[in-house]
Amino acid sequence: MTQNSQTIQIEFDPDRAYIAVTYDNLDVGFCTPEFASRIVETFNESEQLREEKEVLTKALHIACLDILKRSGKTPNQVNQLIQKYLEQAKRPEHGTRAIAYLLRDRQRELNVPDKEFIFFCNSYRLSPEELRDIYRGKEVSNEQLKVLSRILGKSVQELIEIRDGFSNNEIGMLARILGTSTNELATLLK
Repeated sequence: MTQNSQTIQIEFDPDRAYIAVTYDNLDVGFCTPEFASRIVETFNESEQLREEKEVLTKALHIACLDILKRSGKTPNQVNQLIQKYLEQAKRPEHGTRAIAYLLRDRQRELNVPDKEFIFFCNSYRLSPEELRDIYRGKEVSNEQLKVLSRILGKSVQELIEIRDGFSNNEIGMLARILGTSTNELATLLK
């Protein structure tokens, strides 16, 4: 059997047991019982994750409805509130919060507690106050980027792009305000 000018060899041991793999009542192949077991495990894990996601989505919906009711707002704003919380929960791609996440990642890499990490950053001339300000979302200066570059093992240019970039949501909002497409705006911002 050839595919793209390469020979594919199919192993078939007549002394082994094989199980038919079916999908939508169609036989799509055969595999050994060990692989069949792994396939079933994977599908079960996937199904479990899907069910857990549904439960968490319902819980978020209920919590947001509860918040709106308690604050005296109308329940028709629930989808906006859910979106707001989902955006806040995502790891930021750009801005000071993204740099704060990189610092947390670096601390995990080093496997050191907070006090040691503060001392580590201070040894690179990033004071505890400056570190606290970054975690609180205060603007990162160009001078701090040089120090952060050494701490994080990234180039200053990479950190500038992370600090000054826009998230997809921000680009979409800005595009709507300017009356252009997100693709055109993203091209202009690069």
